Amino acid sequence: MLNLGLLGAGLVMGISTVGSGLGIGFAGQATIGAWKKCYIANKPAPMMLLAFAGAPLTQTFYGFILMGQMIAAASANPENGWLYLGYGIASGLAISFSAIVQGKVGAAAADAQAETGKGFAQYIAVVGIAETVALFAMVLTMISL
Repeated sequence: MLNLGLLGAGLVMGISTVGSGLGIGFAGQATIGAWKKCYIANKPAPMMLLAFAGAPLTQTFYGFILMGQMIAAASANPENGWLYLGYGIASGLAISFSAIVQGKVGAAAADAQAETGKGFAQYIAVVGIAETVALFAMVLTMISL
């Protein structure tokens, strides 16, 4: 049963990281496209767009933190292996989807910011709302452990 719990710990990290990678890919592509539009228009390319491109990276850290907590919990209570496996999959998916959505929001924000030069505070607030889902998933799972 311990192996199932450890598998859940590994899955929360792996699934979270996949979401981060996809989210960074979406936002990064849009950021590069937004910079290209700026260069074509002979406008300076705003470096603040990196905030949108890099935001989904934090979900990797949430998966890592949760993985450590799950390893400790699974080691202390190996009889709950199935429970921890379920936590790992469910929490990993929640964190991953948060990163994917955050990347898509960041992509729209990068495009809008580069085109208008306005609204950064509003855009980053929406990116932060998407982040909150991952934080809730991590914290609530840690409380449940």
